[in-house]
Amino acid sequence: MKRPTINDIAAEVGVSKAAVSYALNGRGGVSQETRERILEIAAEMGWRASSAARALSRDRAATVGVVIARSPEVLRTEPFFMQVVAGLEQTLSAHGISLQLALASDPETELETYRLWWAERRVDGVLLTDLRVDDPRPTLLRELRIPAVFFGTERPVAGVPVLWVDEHDIADTALAHLVELGHRRIGHVQGPPQLRHTHRRDRELRRAAGSAPGVSLVHASGDYSEEDGVAATGRLLALDDPPTAIIYDNDVMAVASVSRADELGVRVPQDLSVIAWDDSMLCRVVRPALTAFSHDIVSASSTAALMLLELIETGVADDAEFLPRQLVSRDSTAPAPSRR
Repeated sequence: MKRPTINDIAAEVGVSKAAVSYALNGRGGVSQETRERILEIAAEMGWRASSAARALSRDRAATVGVVIARSPEVLRTEPFFMQVVAGLEQTLSAHGISLQLALASDPETELETYRLWWAERRVDGVLLTDLRVDDPRPTLLRELRIPAVFFGTERPVAGVPVLWVDEHDIADTALAHLVELGHRRIGHVQGPPQLRHTHRRDRELRRAAGSAPGVSLVHASGDYSEEDGVAATGRLLALDDPPTAIIYDNDVMAVASVSRADELGVRVPQDLSVIAWDDSMLCRVVRPALTAFSHDIVSASSTAALMLLELIETGVADDAEFLPRQLVSRDSTAPAPSRR
């Protein structure tokens, strides 16, 4: 007779493979009722833990790692990663797993961190953000056989489960909102060019603008910091034909530009409408409050944590999708001013 597996038990009970593993190993993360049901079905099916699995379980670090490739100056003002960490901690702590964080100022430092963590068995798996152009991380992680999940990128990534995001509709919604208000010359302050989602957002906005008669886009790059956001905005507004609206790739650059609008010689929204790609508390407390795309980062990172735990436990995890973002219209967008 074929020996029953965790997958067999999960299918019979109607729960995830990770939930079965937590119950069988006496770990948190499942209700008492579910635990008892899993143990009952496992006993009926004649399940027995293998000696290899027990040895692997004992050898685990009960820790997952995240390397954040941001400078401390950018990270201290960016709410996004704080929400990511909150979601991870919320889920990991419920399962008795610790979170190890590291900052990396350059790609090679990040790669070396993964090598060191795995060589010393400091982590059982890693969560990755900000997929880059020609990113070496997926190849390294496959070579080292480190369980890994990518957070917030396009799919697929060969050999690495992805919590993926579709920004096609975001670009369409942003352009449609501004066009409806009469804007035809629209700026885009982008994030770092080495990040894939910078190129993805640029591509999607260009596509959306190409379907909107009379609309033209102008671009400027930033690094997600306050200073770069303001500088990029200044470059756009200094053009002979400046935009009447600007879409920013993150909230920090947008908020900084609105806060220093007087220095830039504009009034928001009378002279310039502003949209932030990511909503946050910053967007709500600045005046005027920013129109932005709202999404639950805490919930998304919690989902990514569950994907990683399942991958560590079972060797398999399915891709999942970010919940769609919603445009929250606030006071930073208004009808386009008459052309100068």
